[in-house]
Amino acid sequence: MCRQKLLRLVSFWLWLAAVTLTATAQTRTETSRAASAASYIERGNQWMAKGELERALADFDLAIASDPRVAIAYYNRGIVRQRQGEWERALHDYSRAIELNPRHANTWLNRGAIHYLQGEWDRALADFDRAIALDPQQADFYINRGIVWLKKGDVERGLRDINHALTLDPQAAEAWATRGAVGVIKQEYTRAIADYDEALRLNPRRAGIYENRGVARLLQGKLVEAEADFAQCRARGGTLKPATEQLRQETKQRLAVQTSPKEQ
Repeated sequence: MCRQKLLRLVSFWLWLAAVTLTATAQTRTETSRAASAASYIERGNQWMAKGELERALADFDLAIASDPRVAIAYYNRGIVRQRQGEWERALHDYSRAIELNPRHANTWLNRGAIHYLQGEWDRALADFDRAIALDPQQADFYINRGIVWLKKGDVERGLRDINHALTLDPQAAEAWATRGAVGVIKQEYTRAIADYDEALRLNPRRAGIYENRGVARLLQGKLVEAEADFAQCRARGGTLKPATEQLRQETKQRLAVQTSPKEQ
């Protein structure tokens, strides 16, 4: 009996040693995979910062192949694909990143941006809501949601989000420009121009803001000032939208009629 007990104990020890070795090997493998993934992610980030999107994409692919549980690898690959205009693939990557880490606010923001670009307003709103719930101190989140509300025709909700963004970051040029657009929608052109002025003070290189301020001035009947803004827009590489060009021509014609000599 003693011998049988001893054999059983020896067998148990051997089994325990085997389990321990297996677990240790598994842990080492997982650590190695995580380290490899982190290395590829770091190098991919460096390529992305240099604008080398294909090389960045290749490294993020390797990171995911090394460890498919790393959410940030999918997030970063989603950014690359979004910049490349591959919206569906970017959407898939952001969704996978959210599955792995649902508390990363910027992933919700970026997925919402894809929905916005696809015209999926309600889905965009849902993602921006989630991003704000996770990190309510980011002005950009409110700007994005405000723009969607404006697209949906809810001007007051849009304005509320933009105003809140400005309380969080008064230096956010995009918020001032968006509020300028709200002023045009509400036909409050003087306020709109003041907001565009501030946006341009903060970011004088944005061609589109000059165009939008020019539109507000056209709607005031100030053709000379509007033309100056359109010239600034073109000088910065911008092109007037067809609707802007049409309004410009209509304003010219209207003002020409108003200033033409009247028959006696």
